[in-house]
Amino acid sequence: MESFLSFFETMPIWMKAGWVFIVLGFFWVLEGYYRLVLTPYNKWKHARVNLWLLLFVMVINALFGILTAGVFIWLEQAQFGLLHLIQAPIWLELLLSLLVLDLISQYGVHYLLHKVPWMWRLHIVHHSDKHVDVTTGTRHHPVDFIIRESFALIAVVLMGMPIAFYLFYRILSVLFTYLTHANISLPERLDRAVSWVFVTPNMHKFHHHFEMPWTDTNFGNMFSIWDRLFGTFLYEKVSEIQYGVDVADHLDNDLPTQLGIPFNRTVGKRKLKK
Repeated sequence: MESFLSFFETMPIWMKAGWVFIVLGFFWVLEGYYRLVLTPYNKWKHARVNLWLLLFVMVINALFGILTAGVFIWLEQAQFGLLHLIQAPIWLELLLSLLVLDLISQYGVHYLLHKVPWMWRLHIVHHSDKHVDVTTGTRHHPVDFIIRESFALIAVVLMGMPIAFYLFYRILSVLFTYLTHANISLPERLDRAVSWVFVTPNMHKFHHHFEMPWTDTNFGNMFSIWDRLFGTFLYEKVSEIQYGVDVADHLDNDLPTQLGIPFNRTVGKRKLKK
């Protein structure tokens, strides 16, 4: 287990970036064969704004890496965090760290992004996409991403986890993010069964419905247990999903419009599902 985790600790930057594009490319191809939504659209044009936002996020992520490295050095020296107070097998420490990271830096912050008005205005960028596919997983306003990464550091400090745990979590998070946003169709019985523990493609699509209360459900990224535990889990008819908040069709693929959405109060009104 230790040698397995050390691989992620020493993983070069080019390999981490490569993983993002490998997973993105894999589900991009898969969408051509097992589509959930058959509505035709220009896939490359749609992807353009999402990939630009991915570029911004990757630059921010590189800068955050410097701060993150400093945090892990301090944690090691200070022996701070819950993991330093318990004696457990490394696999159990890893599992606990993944659960806490998923709870705080995914479910928790995601819930706040929907419930706190100024945070919602940032998060609208992600929900304004009217053609949810694998590239939607890259669609985050830069400030939205900074908030998410800040919460991830809170989880890291709370647990006092080694950097290998955090990097392994990041690799898994990329996989789940692109899987759950991908426009792919799994057999409903399989999707429902897996959704008892993990977030699945169908399950996450309800979260992208343009009307409440569906928009405010299924906040998880990897584990669905948080949504079930806190009463935000939803699984209805996939055929009733309609993507995108209150943004005109020709503006959801416009980068300047997307970057300016947090400051534009004419978009993103919260609609109640009829």
